[in-house]
Amino acid sequence: MSDKQPTLLGRSGGRRFLKPFARQQEQRPPIWLMRQAGRYLPEYREVRTRAGSFLDLCYSPELAVEVTLQPIRRYGFDAAIVFSDILVVPDALGQAVSFVEGEGPRLDPVSSAADLARLDPLRVPARLAPVYETVRRCREALPAEVALIGFCGAPWTVATYMAGGRGTPDQAAARLWAYRDPNGFDRLVELVTSASIDYLTGQVAAGADALQIFDSWAGSLPDSEFDRWVVAPTRRIVGALKARHPDVPVIGFPRGAGEKTARYARETGVDGVGCDTSLSLGTMKALAGTEGVVAQGNLDPLLLVAGGAALETRVRQILAAMQGLPFVFNLGHGIVPQTPPEHVARLVDLVRGQG
Repeated sequence: MSDKQPTLLGRSGGRRFLKPFARQQEQRPPIWLMRQAGRYLPEYREVRTRAGSFLDLCYSPELAVEVTLQPIRRYGFDAAIVFSDILVVPDALGQAVSFVEGEGPRLDPVSSAADLARLDPLRVPARLAPVYETVRRCREALPAEVALIGFCGAPWTVATYMAGGRGTPDQAAARLWAYRDPNGFDRLVELVTSASIDYLTGQVAAGADALQIFDSWAGSLPDSEFDRWVVAPTRRIVGALKARHPDVPVIGFPRGAGEKTARYARETGVDGVGCDTSLSLGTMKALAGTEGVVAQGNLDPLLLVAGGAALETRVRQILAAMQGLPFVFNLGHGIVPQTPPEHVARLVDLVRGQG
């Protein structure tokens, strides 16, 4: 990895978030937070009410730009992440997707060859055009020094929602399909992989400076299945993106992968790895040192709820452990809705050495 790092500042060299990827780490790491635009902010809740449905918000460039910019205005993060959702890809393929208030996403489950036949990749470009417009407008509106991150869900994680019809604690529908009919399940994963490559490419063309692939359910797979359903599709996405956009960093977030995280980093070709709360600081140091990737994470989101001495102690531990290594400060998962906004402001001050 290290021999290609200097190319990664080609398109946006002045943006602080990108510097660790080119091994230009400063004394204080850049910071952004997963779900930094969300329900913990009163200004987000106001826009969300105006939008109607959650998908309407995702597909409304004017409103999606507004909520993307809100945390940048409040906290001055080093990166914004475009406001959207990982399930816009199955929606664009033609699977019925909706969001139930207080319960989460609902999809018409895909479980057979007949269901797969109803999905249409040709629908994807037009359906996702509003997201590309959001990216374009965000890049124009953001301060020059703030990077813009595009994203998608990893094929395994997206497929679990498509097969299960909702988020589940064990991803049983997808796992059983993969065991009973691996070739059939592979067709679903391949469909999502191809759509995701095009989706991320479109976000880069619209102005995204970096990309993140969210594999929220990577931890549900055993060793025997992890390589096939997590590593291989991600490697294909990263390879395609690097062929098209070699100067754009790609971050993978294999949540729950545990001891398999280092293998994921080596074999997928990602430039950075998002580290969940369960990973030790020693593991993060090894990823940033031995494995040669940028480590990102891994503060417990509930520490942002608690605040006070517990938050400050852990932030200082993370900063001390990662000093001098390629590192981006972030959470081990997304901000939770009950987070006090003032605690986020305190976190930013601590990371930047202002308190």
